[in-house]
Amino acid sequence: MQKSILITGCSSGIGYEAAHTLSKRGWRVFATCRLEIDCARLRLEGLESFPLDYSNEESIKFAVHETLVRTNGTLDAVYNNGAYAIPGLVQDVPRDAYRAIFEVNLFGYFDLINQILPVMFNQGHGRIINCSSILGLTAMQARGAYNATKFAMEGLTDTLRLELKKSPIKIILIEPGPITADIRVKSQPHFERWIDWNNSKNRLFYKKTLIPRLYAKNKGIDLGELPPSAVIKKLIHALEAKKPHPRYYVTWPTHVAGALKRLLTTRALDWIKGRI
Repeated sequence: MQKSILITGCSSGIGYEAAHTLSKRGWRVFATCRLEIDCARLRLEGLESFPLDYSNEESIKFAVHETLVRTNGTLDAVYNNGAYAIPGLVQDVPRDAYRAIFEVNLFGYFDLINQILPVMFNQGHGRIINCSSILGLTAMQARGAYNATKFAMEGLTDTLRLELKKSPIKIILIEPGPITADIRVKSQPHFERWIDWNNSKNRLFYKKTLIPRLYAKNKGIDLGELPPSAVIKKLIHALEAKKPHPRYYVTWPTHVAGALKRLLTTRALDWIKGRI
């Protein structure tokens, strides 16, 4: 029988590539996006698509219901991919900004997971794959809000994997490093909404370092950056291998970060990060 997967964040980047690639491999793909306008575009491209907004509980319920109606109550896999960032120094990120980003990058993920798990228990199999980041392994300055959501997401994912170790459901993390995508562009409105950088005591840091990088026109400015296809290769293994790995590193910076975190002291690792 044709296998089915629900993917979030399919408007561009990793989610977009995942939806099209898996569809071509014979999967029945439910490619969700936050906005209906993006879903309409994907439907024109031949995908099954409908809205799923992590920040809206009713939207998640609708997407789950719509999926299960279309599959007659089954679903083989979920790929939690949608997320966003709020660039800015920790001291400049207001409380409501943290609330907003955690609703999407963390709470929405596990709301969706908890609604799908009973289906997977009932059918006796399933795979939950969460897209984390190199920033779920190691923190970098001016990325605190995003760091925090990914650290928390990895903790909950690892916990869920332990809790379900005797079940037929596989819980998997994918941890990409720099990937060519629109995350910088999509982070700009969140930066503009939440960060009052003109009144920050670190105004020069924003003016000389963060803003030029955030608004840079060219892609591929990050060391070791790879296209989304590098993530999709690991996603395919996570979905189709008989014994998938519990976590997958993507890009050499992620491999290096994982190794250095195991080998170095915190002070030594901080010294290295200060020179990146």
